[in-house]
Amino acid sequence: MRATAAILILSFATNAPSFAETREKRPFITRLVGKGSLIRVGAGAVWSELFNSPHEWGGGAVGFGKRVGSTFGRHVVNQSVQFGVATLHHEDLKYHPSEKAGFRPRLRHALLSTIIARKKPTGRSTPALGRITGSFAGGFVSRLWMPARLHTFASGLGSGGISLAVDAGLNVTREFWPEIRHPRDREKRIR
Repeated sequence: MRATAAILILSFATNAPSFAETREKRPFITRLVGKGSLIRVGAGAVWSELFNSPHEWGGGAVGFGKRVGSTFGRHVVNQSVQFGVATLHHEDLKYHPSEKAGFRPRLRHALLSTIIARKKPTGRSTPALGRITGSFAGGFVSRLWMPARLHTFASGLGSGGISLAVDAGLNVTREFWPEIRHPRDREKRIR
C-alpha cells in the first residue's frame, strides 16, 4: 500500500504541469493538490495533532501520519463532491470580493459567500450546493476510517459544519487581507 502511494506521488510530481497551466486547464487538480489546499490539509493535521484528536491514534510520527492521511482523505472527498455538484449546477466556486464599502457589509458578504455562489452563465446568486454538499460529504465519509466512537451521525454533521466554518473564515481573510497586507493602498482608496 505504501509503495503504491509513493509511486503515485512520484508519478504525479515528475509528470505534473506547471502551476499556472494546472490552474488554467485543470481546476479540479488545483483544488485537490494546489498550494492552498495542501496548506489547509497540513494546518488541519497540525490542529488535530495539537489537540490529540482522535486520541486513539496516539502521538508522534505514526499518529501525525494518520492525521495527515485522514485530513487529506476528507479533503479529497470534499473537493470531489464539491467540484462535481458545482459543475452540474454551473456554480462559480471562486471567492469574489465585495464591491461595497464599510466593514459590516463586506463581512456579511464574505460570510454569505460560504453558502451562496454565483451562477457561471448569469452571475446571479444561487445556493452554493457544491460547497455545502462537499463539506458534509467529507465530514460523513471521513467517519468511516475514524475510531469507532466517531462513527456517528452527529460527528459527521459536526465535521461538515466545521468545514463550512473554516471556509467562512477563509472568505473573511480573502476579503480583508489585501488591506491588512497593504494598508497604504486602503488609505488611497478611501480618499
